[in-house]
Amino acid sequence: MALKVYNVLNRRKEEFQPLVPGRVNMYVCGPTVYDYPHVGHAKLYVSMDVVVRYLRFSGYNVRYVQNITDVGHLLDTGEDRILRGAQRERKEPMEIVEKYMREYFSAMDALGVERPDISPRASGHVIEQIELIKKLIAQGHAYEVNGSVYFDVTSWPGYGKLSGRRVEEQEAGARVDVRDEKRHPADFALWKKAEPEHILRWPSPWGEGFPGWHIECSAMAMKYLGETFDIHGGGLENIFPHNECEIAQSEAATGKPFARYWLLTGSLTINGVKMSKSLGNSITVAKALERWRPEQIRFFILSSHYTSPVDITDAALAAAGEGASRLADAVRAIANRRKDAPAGDPDQAWLDKLNDFRSRFVAAMDDDFNAPVAIGVLFDMVRETNALVNSGESVSAGTLQAIEDTYKALAGDVLGLLPKDGCQQGMDIGPLVELLIEIRNELRVNKQYTQADKIRQRLNAIGIVLEDGPRGTTWKRR
Repeated sequence: MALKVYNVLNRRKEEFQPLVPGRVNMYVCGPTVYDYPHVGHAKLYVSMDVVVRYLRFSGYNVRYVQNITDVGHLLDTGEDRILRGAQRERKEPMEIVEKYMREYFSAMDALGVERPDISPRASGHVIEQIELIKKLIAQGHAYEVNGSVYFDVTSWPGYGKLSGRRVEEQEAGARVDVRDEKRHPADFALWKKAEPEHILRWPSPWGEGFPGWHIECSAMAMKYLGETFDIHGGGLENIFPHNECEIAQSEAATGKPFARYWLLTGSLTINGVKMSKSLGNSITVAKALERWRPEQIRFFILSSHYTSPVDITDAALAAAGEGASRLADAVRAIANRRKDAPAGDPDQAWLDKLNDFRSRFVAAMDDDFNAPVAIGVLFDMVRETNALVNSGESVSAGTLQAIEDTYKALAGDVLGLLPKDGCQQGMDIGPLVELLIEIRNELRVNKQYTQADKIRQRLNAIGIVLEDGPRGTTWKRR
C-alpha cells in the first residue's frame, strides 16, 4: 500500500509522490518567539515530528525546514509581537527572541520532538525577502505606497484556492492592517514602513521598514527547498491569511506551484474552550511537563488523528498516561526477561507475528499518518507479548530481542512514545530503580523487612510500582 495523505489544497486524500523519488522536502511554519511555548505548539510540532519520523522510517531522505519568526508577525492591534514582548519585559527585541527561541527548542526537546534540519530566522533573511518583493513589483503583482509595499490580490486569480475564500468577500476593516492606501481591502503587506518609534527596521528600496509576516515563509522555503517543494505543514488556524498569502506571492513570483501537499493540523482546546492567553487558560509546555510525562503528552496528542481538533482534559491525560505506561511496561518486561533467557535464534512463529504487526502498523501510517490506529496495533502486540512473558514458557534471547527491536522501531523511532530519558527532567531512572530493587532484595535476605518495605513505599509514592514474582522483582509506572 502506498502512502496517502489528505491534501488540504485539493480537499482530498491523494497518493504521495515526491518530486524527486526517494527525497522529501518539507516546510513547516515555526513559532513566533515572543513568549513561552504552550501545549498548542506541542500539538502541531509533535504531529509534524511524527510525519517526518515516518517518512524517514519509510526510507525517504527528508530535508525538514522550520522557520523562526522573529519579526513581522503583527497582533490584531497592528503591533509586532516581538516588540510587545520586548516592552513587556523591558528588554531589547533580540533578547526576547533569543530567550524564547531557546525556550521553544528546550520544550520540544523535552517532548522528544526531533529538531529540524534547518531553522532559519526571518531577521536573517531580509535580503531574500526584499529581492522577492522587488520581483513581485516588477511583475505587476505588488505596489509601493508611502514606504510600504502591498501584494495586489486582484493581479493573481488563484488567490483563495487553499482556504476557499473569495476576494470579493474581503471587506475593508476586516484586519487592522487594512488602510486607505491599499488598492483593495484584501491586499496584504509585503513590506511595512517603520514609524519613528519602531525599533526593528532595515534599509530597503522603499525606505526603512520591516518585512510582513507572510513573505518570510515564501522567501525561506524557496531558498532552502526550491520554488516547488513537496510538503507544507502547519496549523489549520493559519490557513487564512498566512498560508493563503504564501501561495499567492510565491506562485505569482515564480509561475510554478509552491507546495504540492498541504498537511494542516487541527486545533487544541482546553475543557472545550479555545486556548487563549486573554482567557487565562493557556498552558505552557513547561507547566504541562510539571504535571505529565513527555511520553504521556505525546500519547495524548497522537491518540487523535493529526487533522482532528483535540480537547485537553485531566481525564484525557490520565488515560494517556495509562496507555503510555502500559506500552513502556511491556517493553521493559521483554527486556528484563531477555537478561536471563537462553541463547538462541528468533522463533519463526514469532517472527511471522512481528511481521504481521509491522505490516498492520505501516498500513495505518500509510493511511494519512493514522497514529491512533497504529497505536491500536501496538496494543494488540502488547497483549501478545505480555501473555508470552507471563506464560512461564522458555523463550530464546533471539526471540525476545526481535520483539524488543520491533517495539523500539514502531513505538520508539516512529511515534516517539518510548521514554528515552526515563523521566521529564532528563535523568534515566531505570538503573536507579534497579539499584534500589537490589538493595531491597539484600535487606529482605537479611530480614530487614522494615527498611525493605520503606523502599517499596517510597517508590510507590512517586508512581513506581514493584511487583514480586517467581522470576524476581520487576517495576512499572503506576
